[in-house]
Amino acid sequence: MLDPLKQVDNRRLYQQIADQIRAYIDKGNYTAGMRLPPERDLAQQLGVSRPSVREALIALEIEGSVEVRMGAGVYACNLAQRKPQALATMGESPIELMQARAAIEGTVVMMACGKATPEALQALRQILDDMLAAIAQNRSPLPFDRQFHLALAAMTGNAVLERLVGELFDERHSPIAARLSAHSESGQTWAAALHEHEAILRALENRDVLAAQTALRMHLQASEQRWVENNRREWS
Repeated sequence: MLDPLKQVDNRRLYQQIADQIRAYIDKGNYTAGMRLPPERDLAQQLGVSRPSVREALIALEIEGSVEVRMGAGVYACNLAQRKPQALATMGESPIELMQARAAIEGTVVMMACGKATPEALQALRQILDDMLAAIAQNRSPLPFDRQFHLALAAMTGNAVLERLVGELFDERHSPIAARLSAHSESGQTWAAALHEHEAILRALENRDVLAAQTALRMHLQASEQRWVENNRREWS
């Protein structure tokens, strides 16, 4: 049985969890082809949250220590299959990333609401129309998702906020975030995201600051849930 994490060091939590699970595999407690305990059991043993365990398992999947079989669980791999990749290069915790985005973009949308012009709002509407068309044509709507959030930031007139929003959004291209997206995104999840963007735009059109902040934060919270929680039953 894995021991609870006793000390939080300077590394990201998912990296600490991944190191402990990998060490357990390396000691031969799980040989190649053996199924690891369910995510909920690992979380209980380590004294951490299930989403943090999921991030760790994704990191271990990227490096080849485990194989995630959707609908069947997580299995240890042969050590020879492991691809050396430092955990530090895998990116920020997707959970913490979304929390940071909610904090910053909550302020951004408030400022944008006070400065929204008819032209800026029409530009947002066009972006959402393009996003809808991409979903309907089974193309990735990600570029339009990015455009929407950057257009909101641009409406503040603050170049620093615009840069921060872009940098945080682009963290989704990190190895760990990209793999989570591959596991969780679908036409259905993108349709939900589009609906959430629509709610943000409606609040801006109504000049309702509180509704805009609420819609923006609910959107990012839902995005986090889709990234980390979707298909959780497949891992259990």
